[in-house]
Amino acid sequence: MEELWTEKYRPRRLTEVVGQSSIVQRLQTLLERRALPHCLFVGPAGVGKTTCALALARELFGESWHSNFLELNASDERGIDTVRNKVKDFARTMAVGGGFKIVYLDEADALTKDAQHALRRVMEIFSDGCRFILAVNYSSRIIAPIQSRCAIFKFGPLKALDATAFLKRIAAGENLSADDAALNAIYDVTGGDMRRAINLLQSSSIDGAVSRERILELSTKDPERVARMLDAALNGKFKDAREVLLALLAELSGEDIIKELHTQVFELKLPDERKIALIERVGECEFRLVEGCDPRVQLESLLAQIAVAGKK
Repeated sequence: MEELWTEKYRPRRLTEVVGQSSIVQRLQTLLERRALPHCLFVGPAGVGKTTCALALARELFGESWHSNFLELNASDERGIDTVRNKVKDFARTMAVGGGFKIVYLDEADALTKDAQHALRRVMEIFSDGCRFILAVNYSSRIIAPIQSRCAIFKFGPLKALDATAFLKRIAAGENLSADDAALNAIYDVTGGDMRRAINLLQSSSIDGAVSRERILELSTKDPERVARMLDAALNGKFKDAREVLLALLAELSGEDIIKELHTQVFELKLPDERKIALIERVGECEFRLVEGCDPRVQLESLLAQIAVAGKK
């Protein structure tokens, strides 16, 4: 079975991490001093939070890093029992080779408030022999007592130049033919999420070549048709916009379509007042989709509102 490229090409050292130079520099300084505090890694998915934590563990502990590193996904195990049992049991034992261990909690913002308060107590009691790295999408969901105990590192989406350079390196390593148009399409589709970008590159490399057309075919975005749908609605052509929407819904989820609409509104050559009104309607539609409303009904309603406004 072919190895996942996200793991095969995952950086093993901090210096190999791309797109997060200021964070890497800070972590390297802490690594040299062996003075790692508790850390809060904040940022969207696929930007290097887990990679940096694993690289830190490898460089700190060498061959014994597996014994000194516990990785848990808090969205799977979000209750207080996880903190009381798995985390506490690991934190209370001595590190192999002395020093301290590392507990890495991915998606820690999924922990319940009770679990976070229990975690805060564990961090307090076992801080001499254990360091905690919490990876979150939204720091506001972490209670203040935990935030105050952590050094905060804010990760941003990778820039196009960094992401495409890394994809080129993978393409060369796999003997793939991938031109700039294909790699740029991957970046446009994934929006700086390196994990998604690598997975999309791998899934589109069936015959040793990657094309822009195949990338768009396999992606969860269709910017060209979404743009055509939005243009028809803005010009008051509701029926035309609805036809494109129904075709899109056969291939994409409602959430994918609404996110692409949100992106494209900012590219429209319209007065700011109209953009603001559009964003408000798109946001309301997105909220209803997340709450479980029918995507077809909600998106048709959105297109109808845009079409009515376009005729005025």
